[in-house]
Amino acid sequence: MEPINIRRATKAEVDVIADLVVRLKKLNSEFDPLFTVKEDAKHRAVKYVSESIGSEKTLLLSVTKGDKLIGFLRAELRERLFYEPSKEGHITDMYVLPEHRRKQIGHEILEQGTSQLVKMGAEIIVAELPSRNEIGVHFYTKRGFRRLIETFAQVPQ
Repeated sequence: MEPINIRRATKAEVDVIADLVVRLKKLNSEFDPLFTVKEDAKHRAVKYVSESIGSEKTLLLSVTKGDKLIGFLRAELRERLFYEPSKEGHITDMYVLPEHRRKQIGHEILEQGTSQLVKMGAEIIVAELPSRNEIGVHFYTKRGFRRLIETFAQVPQ
């Protein structure tokens, strides 16, 4: 089995990571129609990814196998104004292509992401995902995460 390589993303990978961001957002839309993806999502994803590279408060890791990019993790370092621990490593997005899942790649990305967020100053690691994503919930709870906050949504009539 070919080894994977996890490292900080480069500008040369922006377009491929943007495609994976859009795939992740479309996956989220399967869990709830309030995650319906905008038509210009690719354009938005390119900007989102580009702005993440080189930012002191953002971590963007790419995962490659051979010369193919197969996943990524994006996280932000946030200040928790009223709570201790006060520095939060907030995982906003994590995605692995379906054909590479169930091979511990997600676990390795999370381990490296956590390690790098701690080096950036994070005192707590938080992951964000749709509440109906049971596979994602299981993934994080299996690794010691627990529910911390619930977000409720309603579209006004």
